Amino acid sequence: MLSRIPRRFVMAPTVSLALVAALAGAGVTIHLAAPPMAPAQDDVLDAGGDAPAAAPAGAQPAPPRTSYLAWAFEALGWTYTIVFLSLSFTMVALFVMNFLSARRDNICPVHLIEGFEGHLNEKRYQEAYELAKGDDSFLGQVLSAGLAKLSAGYAQAIEAMQEVGEEENMKLDHRLSYMALIGTISPMVGLFGTVDGMIRSFSIIATSPTTPKPSELAAGISTALFTTLIGLFIAIPAIAVYNILRNRIARLVLEVGILSEGLMSRFENVGGGKK
Repeated sequence: MLSRIPRRFVMAPTVSLALVAALAGAGVTIHLAAPPMAPAQDDVLDAGGDAPAAAPAGAQPAPPRTSYLAWAFEALGWTYTIVFLSLSFTMVALFVMNFLSARRDNICPVHLIEGFEGHLNEKRYQEAYELAKGDDSFLGQVLSAGLAKLSAGYAQAIEAMQEVGEEENMKLDHRLSYMALIGTISPMVGLFGTVDGMIRSFSIIATSPTTPKPSELAAGISTALFTTLIGLFIAIPAIAVYNILRNRIARLVLEVGILSEGLMSRFENVGGGKK
């Protein structure tokens, strides 16, 4: 019966037993691995519920989050913050002043045109002069100057109107030009801050005995980027508003010239005499 069993099935248990006996004789202890046991429910849950997971040993605490405004102020510092605040407040004040000055009521009011023309049609020239003189608008100053010089002749009246018109136009242009100045200075300040911030970052690289940390270089780079951003943020609306108001003022000044000459054209044949 045993002769029918293949030799490999007979030799395998024999070799296994011999190997175990040899290891035992050499002092090697064989441990059978037991399956891991699940932790007890009482060890996982406390009286209040789930226990919080323990933080891994050696983990660094998360840095506190910084708001965008605090980051911008830290990057700009007091110097750039004061400069940009001054430019922005000045720009807003100039915008309000020029916007009010560029209104039609301040340059070419309709009620003055109608009242002045009505007095001229009724040949009440003194009332027309007093109406124009009492009006602080651009057109009122031009008409009152023309009527004041009308006694010397029509040509002198037109010349006086042109002189007053140029003077009033110069006042408007000067006040408006400060907005263009802010639009030019702001990006220059931003460019200055860009160069300043990059110099700070490169000075850290040059003076550091080891490779500097990115956080050490980020301060100078933040200064460079924030100054450029805020400089453009101020300059873009300043230049846009300047061009819009300049075109509006130029159109209204041209309208003043046409209306004033049209209203005074009835005195074209006057060579002397009183107004």
